[in-house]
Amino acid sequence: MVAAPGTEHTWSEVLNTLTTGHDLDVQQASWAMDQIMSGNASESQLGAFLAALRAKGETVAELRGLADQMIEHAQPISIEGETLDIVGTGGDRAHTVNISSMSSIVCAGAGAKIVKHGNRASSSSSGAADVMEALGVRLDLTPAQVKQVVDTAGITFCFAQTFHPSMRFAAAARRDMGIPTAFNVLGPMTNPANPRYRAVGVADPRVAPLVAGVFAERGQQAAVFRGDDGLDELTLSTTSTVWWVRDGEISQHTLDPVALGLSRAPLEDLRGGDATYNAQVVRDVLAGATGPVRDAVLLNSGIALAVVAAGQGPGRFGADNDLDAAVRRGIARAAESIDGGAAAAALQRWTDATHAA
Repeated sequence: MVAAPGTEHTWSEVLNTLTTGHDLDVQQASWAMDQIMSGNASESQLGAFLAALRAKGETVAELRGLADQMIEHAQPISIEGETLDIVGTGGDRAHTVNISSMSSIVCAGAGAKIVKHGNRASSSSSGAADVMEALGVRLDLTPAQVKQVVDTAGITFCFAQTFHPSMRFAAAARRDMGIPTAFNVLGPMTNPANPRYRAVGVADPRVAPLVAGVFAERGQQAAVFRGDDGLDELTLSTTSTVWWVRDGEISQHTLDPVALGLSRAPLEDLRGGDATYNAQVVRDVLAGATGPVRDAVLLNSGIALAVVAAGQGPGRFGADNDLDAAVRRGIARAAESIDGGAAAAALQRWTDATHAA
């Protein structure tokens, strides 16, 4: 049941479309999210919508409509220049250390302008916000202060609780449903600063190419990836699948850490703990500690830096048009950032800037 052009959408129309197994278009999905974020959807309407969407299976158009409307309701922030976000959806239940957060700091040390978006833990022991707080980064900043921090330090954090206050309207229904919904994967697509470059880990193998599709439709440069062991990061235990997004097109690739000069390691070697434990792991890695955690950070930093380099140069993956070569160059830059002290200095600048803001 699809409304005619110019017709106002209704919950009856949207829910009938989903429960009969049909897909929503971008406008229908956007309308539904606008109702939710405005507080105009009842809990029964919200629950029915999320359950029906999950049962049918989300599409690129549906995720884009939801994500774009969520950004429309976010606290506005405008940051100049070419920025990068490194983030995972969570949901892999692996309870690893905060790999994307460490990679963000390392990439800042390598010269990338980082605008990270994240929240506290939902399915892990320590989320991005939790470990950053344990490292001394202030989270209670206004959008103006968040912008001031990146201008000063080259890295900043958009705390989802601050920038997406309208999410409170969905909190009770999501909690009571007790199942994963589309909201579990919207975070990486709803950075309010709208960075040009994205390195995004997605645990769900069905959803990963859809997230890539959203970035492709937006014209953003991205690497969406998933460890073939289920990790929402590039993994060391086996190969990883990458959906590379450039100029509106998506290509799928396999990355093997051994081929990139790194050693295999089991997931157990990446296990973390609470925020205090994981913060100490961050400090140890930035101080030069070697082993699987460092290698995982190098690998994930490497692909993030490859996304930025490819977006600024010729060819789909850079000058030699080879993804493995591009990631190896990124790994080398990441290692230099750690070993030369630039990554540790970036973290210190960041914490100092949040307290001076």
